[in-house]
Amino acid sequence: MIGENFAAVLSAAQQGDEAAFATLWHDGQPALLRYLHVIAPETADDLAAETWTHVVRSLVTFRGNERNWRAWLFTTARRRVIDQTRQLMRRPATSLEALPDTVLAGLPGLRGADAADLALENLATRAAMEVIAALPPMQAEVIMLRVVAGLDTEEVARLLGRSPGAIRVAAHRGLQRLASLLAEAGVTQ
Repeated sequence: MIGENFAAVLSAAQQGDEAAFATLWHDGQPALLRYLHVIAPETADDLAAETWTHVVRSLVTFRGNERNWRAWLFTTARRRVIDQTRQLMRRPATSLEALPDTVLAGLPGLRGADAADLALENLATRAAMEVIAALPPMQAEVIMLRVVAGLDTEEVARLLGRSPGAIRVAAHRGLQRLASLLAEAGVTQ
């Protein structure tokens, strides 16, 4: 969180100050990527880029405090996920892994590991995100928005189009399920 300097940083970013925008990006990007890696793991990086593109285009129209900013950022990201899901339903794609090896033989490097993915796999956060991703989708999304994005129950309820009570229940059940999964894996406090 940026804190008490948020209004000044936002104002400067809206006026084109690159350093101020970088501050917003550095504050929001890690949580945004964690959120997207849980709800859309295959395309999280692309969706984050699309989210920031939209943010850049619409930044001058944004009004609000830091909590409103975070809610707007994650609402924008969620809308990108929904748009992508709709697009994939209209135009299904075949992954490279599904193509015969003879087709890929002339395209070296397509099956190689991505350096960024290899680095992420070595981080504890990656393991935590995988455990959260094992939850039912609603519970995983609620936990990511509450814990990683730092949004309150009412903001998450508005974002997901659910009641605050439904959000509290999903968070409670998700946290109980996480505790159970971690206990099964032998992880203790």
